[in-house]
Amino acid sequence: MFRNLIFDWSGTLVDDLGPVIEATNAVLGKYSLPPLDRENFRRSFRLPYREFYSEVLPDVPLEELEAHFRPAFDAAVTPVTILPHAREKLEWCAALGIRTFVLTSMDTAAFERQMDDFGLRGLFEATYSGVIDKRDLIHQLLANHGLNPEETAFVGDMTHDIETARHGGVSSIAVLTGYNHPEILAAVRPDITVPDLGVLRSLLDRRHRNPYPIATVGALVHDGHGHILLVRTHKWQNKWGIPGGKIKRGEPSTVALHREILEETSLLLGDIQFVLSQDCIDSPEFMRPEHFILLNYIARALTTEVTLNDEAEEFAWVPPAEALTYDLNQPTRVLLIEAIERDLIPHARA
Repeated sequence: MFRNLIFDWSGTLVDDLGPVIEATNAVLGKYSLPPLDRENFRRSFRLPYREFYSEVLPDVPLEELEAHFRPAFDAAVTPVTILPHAREKLEWCAALGIRTFVLTSMDTAAFERQMDDFGLRGLFEATYSGVIDKRDLIHQLLANHGLNPEETAFVGDMTHDIETARHGGVSSIAVLTGYNHPEILAAVRPDITVPDLGVLRSLLDRRHRNPYPIATVGALVHDGHGHILLVRTHKWQNKWGIPGGKIKRGEPSTVALHREILEETSLLLGDIQFVLSQDCIDSPEFMRPEHFILLNYIARALTTEVTLNDEAEEFAWVPPAEALTYDLNQPTRVLLIEAIERDLIPHARA
């Protein structure tokens, strides 16, 4: 259980991505550069922001760029809002006596204004704003407040936040609500990754109160003609695996399997067959430490038109032998080898 949480601000507690993109594009436009859409911004922007601008506008002083950025940010049409679950998470921390802090690169005046606008000022023990490179301040923050690094985590939405946590010797928690695309965050291997602060609260709550394994289902889905479905996901460090997910309380495992595969791929299943169960305990391949009990099945897809939800980035239908050449997560490799050895996958028709 963490006793201290250091939060980033933008993209972690408040959503100001829209105004920042507007202001960044206003700056780029001043120098006749094309604007960035949301997707490209999330893949290219990084902190410290001087490094981002040194690439796109290497000959322009940072002070000049900031002089353009600040008024453009204040004039942005897109509103700044508090992110879902942020207030609840901070109040949960206060109720449990978890010490909370802010370490942000945001301009101090804008940060102070937002903190008052959203009524969050009283929920932090101390705040540090206007910090261009957070690595320069993390050790001072820990020392100023007597924080034990082993009991402390940095919660943020960018690779710089993960690097800052690592630099300070504290745990890193990545949230997917902000500036960096999930694939970009996965590349720096945070200790824990969550889609939002609500899930983080549930995760920490569960670890505090219910230290039991999580039951899941997954299927090696085939098309009946010698091809199996692989999906690549940031949850497993961008390795390839099978679709699946958690079993809800009171839900039979095969019902959970139908539901999870439909949600993640839009596929309907037939000819479901149980293959094996696996213990997956704090796998270094998964985005956070967890103890999963994996119930692994093989099933035939009734259609092959795949539509992925936001849990995966890519899919492929491939022969089993070719699938073994992919960068598979370990549980999927174990299941695939078992299916091949038992000849459970229908062969391609001649």
